[in-house]
Amino acid sequence: MIDTITQKANTAHNSKSYYPEEWQQGYKTQPNEYEYQIEDIEGKIPSELEGTLFRNGPGRLDIGGTPIKHPFDGDGMINAFYFKDGKAYYRNRYVRTKAYVEEEKAGKPLYRGVFGTQKPGGWLSNAFDFRLKNIANTNIIYWGDKLLALWEAAEPHRLDPSTLKTIGIDYLDGVLKEGEAFAAHPWIDPHCELDNGEPCLINFRIEPGLSSKITVFEFSSQGKLLRRRSHSVPGFCFIHDFAITPNYCIFFQNAVSFNPLPFAFGLQGAGECVKFQPKEPTNVILIPRNPENKKVINFKVESGFVFHHANAFETDGKLYIDSIAYKSLPQVQPDTNYKDVDFALLDPGQLWRFSYDFQTKKVERKLLESRCCEFPYVHPDKAGKAYRYLFMGISHEATGNAPLQAIMKADLQTGDRAIHSFAPHGYVSEPIFVPKPSATEEDAGWVLTLVYDGSQHRSSLAILDGQNLAGDAIARLHLKHHIPYGLHGSWCDRVFI
Repeated sequence: MIDTITQKANTAHNSKSYYPEEWQQGYKTQPNEYEYQIEDIEGKIPSELEGTLFRNGPGRLDIGGTPIKHPFDGDGMINAFYFKDGKAYYRNRYVRTKAYVEEEKAGKPLYRGVFGTQKPGGWLSNAFDFRLKNIANTNIIYWGDKLLALWEAAEPHRLDPSTLKTIGIDYLDGVLKEGEAFAAHPWIDPHCELDNGEPCLINFRIEPGLSSKITVFEFSSQGKLLRRRSHSVPGFCFIHDFAITPNYCIFFQNAVSFNPLPFAFGLQGAGECVKFQPKEPTNVILIPRNPENKKVINFKVESGFVFHHANAFETDGKLYIDSIAYKSLPQVQPDTNYKDVDFALLDPGQLWRFSYDFQTKKVERKLLESRCCEFPYVHPDKAGKAYRYLFMGISHEATGNAPLQAIMKADLQTGDRAIHSFAPHGYVSEPIFVPKPSATEEDAGWVLTLVYDGSQHRSSLAILDGQNLAGDAIARLHLKHHIPYGLHGSWCDRVFI
């Protein structure tokens, strides 16, 4: 295996590849909304790179000076980078959800957060308050001529793609009813076999409980509902992501238990009531996409806990699923500060390949990457298909757990690894791969990632070469401010400016 890397962390005065106090600053609220042309640029923006990068993540990490309990409870802030004629323009704006507007006016928390944020006043103030705060903070996608900010436990919010102004909750032309969720991890099948090779968007909804219902939706590129299917499974479902092939939607039902009583009595957030069961296997659920196929397949696998899947594909009578798996899920504790995390005490995410033989029912697993990694991303045309290259955020050091400070390109055919590190002061986000126009090679494109610079307390957008990831960045677009650590994003070939 060939392992190339661009930068080495200066650890002469620091035993780690990063500075904890700098890393913590990336969780500061960004109170301002900006719009400007980016002019502080190292390198040169490729003239062929034309379109819009949208990103979503928690931007407000305190409410009226009161810190939130967990970053996943933070209000969604959308960032947009518009590329045209070798120039780039930036805009950010908060999603004006009902709760955001109310809490901005009140200057204090008015809602409980899923991951432990409570209203002032102790348990008496929080007991039996089951109102759901739609924070619209996890993902954003342009589909069917709509820009949608997603949060998996509630409806999407529609935004104006040019101004990022919030238009309001969108029920997808009546597909959703009030209060029905639409998950934050849609996949796009680039060439759907059920629709004569046309692209379609696939997403799901979970209705958790003692028995949980999974509903799968498929939409045309015009935003029209093509197919809907529901399936109930025994037990509580904590599912953030799923995977697709031309034939199946694949769900990993993580082995967790949920005790709602501390949440009901105002003592804990709902996320604090979820407990990982390490001795229990994961239930894998294959829901057929073809309406004529009624047979749902279930099998068990030892996977640990899975947040994100890299990809899945079928070949030679077998199903392969590549996922970031953790040996354990750290329990959200009521009396801890998420900024004081000791990474050394936590299991790192690692890339595993799980396989299932449709004929023999044999299940196998194989470790593909032992290095701490997250936020996997493949060429969009390879979604649900056999693929060679995977891009993901990784730690700078080869072993142990740490913040993501580098981007890796994994060649799953040869085993080669190329790494572009921003250590010791840089902290990366999910890499977004943008194919070059008319390119035929799978890795011919640009890798876009936001990088927080802890030494300067500002962020930049790095443009890396997909075919020479370990080389110098093609360009680094330095912003005038920082962007708090985000979650997911997407690329759109249209320029909304």
